[in-house]
Amino acid sequence: MKANGFIGGIAAALALAGCASSAGSGSGAPPAQALLFPLRDVRLLEGPLKAAQDLNTRTLLAYDVDRLLAPYLKEAGLEAKAPSFPAWAGLDGHVGGHYLSALALTGAATGDERIKARMDYMIAELRRCHDKNGSGYVGGVPNGAALWDEMRRGSIAGLGKYWVPWYNLHKMYAGLRDAYVYAGSEDAKRLFLDFCDWGLRIIRGLDAAAMEAMLDTEFGGMNEVYADAYALSGDKKYLAAAKRFSHNTLFLSMAGRSDNLDNLHANTQVPKAVGYARVAALTQERAFGRAAAFFWDTVVKNRTLALGGNGRSEYFRPMGKDYAEDVQGPETCATYNMMKLTEALFCMSPDAAYADYYERAMYNHILSSQNPVTGGYVYFTPARPAHYRVYSEVNEAMWCCVGTGMENHGRYGAFIYAHTQDALYVNLYAASELHWAEKGLRLRQETAFPDEEQSTIRIQVDSPVRFTLLIRRPWWSSRQAVTLNNDDENYAAGAKMSSYIAIDRVWQDGDTVRVSLPMGMTVEVMPKAEQYAAIMRGPILMAARIPTEDGLDFFADDGRWAHIPGGRKLPPGSAPALAGRREEILEKLQHLPAVDGAPLRYRLTALVSGGHAGLVLEPFFRIHESRYMMYWPMQGSPPGQ
Repeated sequence: MKANGFIGGIAAALALAGCASSAGSGSGAPPAQALLFPLRDVRLLEGPLKAAQDLNTRTLLAYDVDRLLAPYLKEAGLEAKAPSFPAWAGLDGHVGGHYLSALALTGAATGDERIKARMDYMIAELRRCHDKNGSGYVGGVPNGAALWDEMRRGSIAGLGKYWVPWYNLHKMYAGLRDAYVYAGSEDAKRLFLDFCDWGLRIIRGLDAAAMEAMLDTEFGGMNEVYADAYALSGDKKYLAAAKRFSHNTLFLSMAGRSDNLDNLHANTQVPKAVGYARVAALTQERAFGRAAAFFWDTVVKNRTLALGGNGRSEYFRPMGKDYAEDVQGPETCATYNMMKLTEALFCMSPDAAYADYYERAMYNHILSSQNPVTGGYVYFTPARPAHYRVYSEVNEAMWCCVGTGMENHGRYGAFIYAHTQDALYVNLYAASELHWAEKGLRLRQETAFPDEEQSTIRIQVDSPVRFTLLIRRPWWSSRQAVTLNNDDENYAAGAKMSSYIAIDRVWQDGDTVRVSLPMGMTVEVMPKAEQYAAIMRGPILMAARIPTEDGLDFFADDGRWAHIPGGRKLPPGSAPALAGRREEILEKLQHLPAVDGAPLRYRLTALVSGGHAGLVLEPFFRIHESRYMMYWPMQGSPPGQ
C-alpha cells in the first residue's frame, strides 16, 4: 500500500468499520452481515450534504495547523512553531487528533490534494515528536509525563489533577489510525502501533481495581482503538487491552440488558459502546454484541429527542419537561458517536431501523450543527422553546464539538451505501455516486431530497451483473413506490415499514430505478413530556425562527463556558404554543412558495399565543443565527388525543 494519495487502507477500513462480510443467498433476502464502502468510492453530488462538505473543506484549511501541533511538540521537548490555543488549555492536544482524522476523512471523501498536503505535514511533525520522545508516545496532554510515570508504577492517585487524559490521547490514537485507514499513510500506521505499545506499558502495572477506577473517568474510545490495532496487526495483545478498557460498570449492565444510564455523562458512555461493537465484530463474542446493541436500543428508543440527539447538560438525565427548559440541549459529540455505533451495528446486523435513526440524526442534528456561512460548529442544541445556539469560529473555541465537528461533514458518504458479496444496500436518500469496483458498477443517485419526494437510481455496468438491490423502506413513507425502467410494477407493494425492498436480477447498463417517497407531516411528543411536541415532515424536523433581539451574540470567543448559549432566556409563557389535536394542527398548515430554491415552507395557523402570527415552518437544519422553536408547548389536549 502506498504511503501517499487518498487510496485508502481498504482491507483495514472494512475491518475497522466494525463490519464483516458474508455471501448473499441470491434469494433477495437481506444477508446476515454487510460492509460499508470506503469513502473514496462514494462522491456526493450537489445538495445540502455536498455544500456542507465543501464548506468544511475550506474551513479545515483555514485552521493554523502549527498551533494545533504545538501541544505535541511541547510535550516532546521540541520548540513549537506557534503558540497553543488558549481555549480549553487543560485539554490541549485533543482537537489536533480530531483535526488529523478530519483531514484523512475529507481527503478520502473529496480527493482534495490541499487536504492531503496538510495531513502529510502533520504526520511528519508528529514523527519528529515520536522520535524525540523515544518511547512511542505521541500525545499532547499538558505536563503529562508525571502522570504517565505514576501509572506505569501502578498508581492512579494523580489522575484527578488532569483533564480526562485518556480521552485526550484517544483523539490522536484515532487520528493516526484514520490517516492510515482512509489515506493509506504507512507512517501513520507505524506511529499508531508504537503509540499503542506505549499505552500497553502504561497500564501493565495497574491491577484490576485500579484499572476499573481509572475507567470511571472519561477515556474516549480507548477500547475501540485497541480493537482497531488488533484488526490492523493481528496481535492479540491489543485485543486484550481493548477488553481491559471496556469498563465493567457499563459493560456488564449493558450485556445483561439492564439500563443503568440515568445521570451518567452521555458522551463518556457512547464511545464505550462503539468499542464493544468493535470487539464483537472481530471476535463474535456475544456479550460484547449484546452490550453494544442494548446500549443503542435504550438510547435511541428511550433517550433521544426529535432531532436525533440525546442528553441534557451532557448527561443522560431522566426524560421529561426539563429537556424543554435547559439551554444545554443535546451535545453534538454524543450524536457523532451514536452514528459511529449505528454504522458498526448495521454492518453486523443490517436492519433498516439503524438507517432510520442515522438519517434522522444526520439531517437534523449533524447537518444543522454547521454554520452555513462561517463553517463554525455547534456544541449544545437547546430544545428549549425560543432559545438559540452559538457557533465556534476558525482558530477560536477549541471545544470537543469543534473536534468532532471537523470530522462530521467529511463523513456524509460513509453510510449512504453498503454491500455484501451479492447485495447492495441503499440506506440513505442523498445525491451521490458510488463506484463498486468488484462488480464493475457505477451507481448514480439523483435527488434533491429532502426538498423533493423522489430519487432516481441509474445503473452503469461494464457487463451484465447479478446482485440484489436493497432499497430502504423508511418508517415515515407509507406510500412509497419503487419502479424499474418505467414498468408499472411497484416493488414496494406489501413491504413493511422500516425494511428493505429487494430487486434481485441481472442488471444491465442503463437500468433505472425510480423511488417515490411521499413525506407526511407528523407530530411527535417529547418523551415523558407530552406537553411539548415537535413537527416532522418525513424524517425532517421542522422548526420556526423567532424574532431575535439585536445584540444577541451567536459566535463564541475563547471563554471556558462560551459554548453554552447563555443569553437571556425568554419566559416560558412568552413562547408560541400549539392548540388542538394532532390532526387539527397538521390540517392548519399552509404550504408556501419556495424561497431561494427551498420549497419546504409551511405557515402555522394553529398558534394560540399572541404576537406570533405568521410563523413559518422550515427544516431545522436551515435555521441559523436566530432564536427558534423546535419543541412547541401544547395547549389543551395532548397531541395524540
